Amino acid sequence: MRIWKVATALTVVAAAGAFAYFRGDPALLVGLLSKPADAAVEPMPMQAMPVPVTQVVKKTVPVYLDFAARTEAIRSVALQAKVSGYILDQPAADGADVKANDLLYRIDPRDYQVVLDQAKAQVQRDVASLDYARANLDRGNNLSKTGFLSKDSYQQRVSTLAQSEATVLAGKAAIQAAELNLSHTEIRAPFDGRLGRNQAALGTLVSVGGTALNTLVQISPIYVTFTPSETELALIQQARREGPVVAEVTVSGDQGQRRKGELTFLDNQVDHTTGTIVARATIANADRSLLPGQYVSIRLLIGEKPGTLLVPQVALGSNQLGKFVYVVDQGKVGMRLVDLGPTEGALVSVTKGVAEGDQVISGNLQKIGPGMPVTPMPAPET
Repeated sequence: MRIWKVATALTVVAAAGAFAYFRGDPALLVGLLSKPADAAVEPMPMQAMPVPVTQVVKKTVPVYLDFAARTEAIRSVALQAKVSGYILDQPAADGADVKANDLLYRIDPRDYQVVLDQAKAQVQRDVASLDYARANLDRGNNLSKTGFLSKDSYQQRVSTLAQSEATVLAGKAAIQAAELNLSHTEIRAPFDGRLGRNQAALGTLVSVGGTALNTLVQISPIYVTFTPSETELALIQQARREGPVVAEVTVSGDQGQRRKGELTFLDNQVDHTTGTIVARATIANADRSLLPGQYVSIRLLIGEKPGTLLVPQVALGSNQLGKFVYVVDQGKVGMRLVDLGPTEGALVSVTKGVAEGDQVISGNLQKIGPGMPVTPMPAPET
């Protein structure tokens, strides 16, 4: 009973306070008292979010085939001595880039210079003998005509002259051999390339056909070898019939730089165990950054595809149903599932799901969802 009296008193006090507050406007008090207690408050309308949009464009895009590949040197040789001797000098340092005919190693030439000098001296002696034999034959001609020289003696003089001429020729050949051996004491680069690690320190005694002194590989240009499948081979052959096939090579971790070249070789048979064929492109590699044996990626330009729809790659989303993009549809967000094709720079081709002129939302993707009101804004230029 006491609790009921307290509650009644509080109600009377509250009513009195409300009357005192609204006494200046009794109608407001009547409206408040007549309003149902459980009436719902209407929600505030959702404010449209500004979003950057990019229109779907239609362009002609190149068609590529992509492969994993490996680089190979066009030429690679082991540098070996053609004469025996001690290593006297190594003018080109290990790992140096050298030009054709640059001096790489020098073998002690003194022994071979002595042999050359001896051969030259021998030829001088043989030439003197030849001059005497020729003069002796001339005298024999005159004596044989007057009968003061027998026929046999005359033939001996002819034979001596011929032998002297042959001796001079042999001596000259000996000079050439000595000069050749002397030249072999200098090991020069047979082509432009890069040296490897030295295998013969200064003072090492080397022999003909012995251990290689070093290796020289050609780096620019360089081969890139890969193995297309039979299906890809048909596309490549069709492209080759229309002209040279351009190749672009990238190195893992260096996607920004593409080195261009041309497809230069297709093997003459398909490997029946793998269904692939060996193909090769030649890359200029002017900066010599590619080295033989590297794993790279290569793509071949085999044609163009007109009328391709393109959207920004940053506009793509992904869920359990696949890839999608958000578009502006009558002022609200619409979601379109898409099928994708090859990329083209910052854009990606779409084969299904959008149409030319659609406004694709390319920003604020985490803050929006299907059905939300949005205000399209121009996407910032990149």
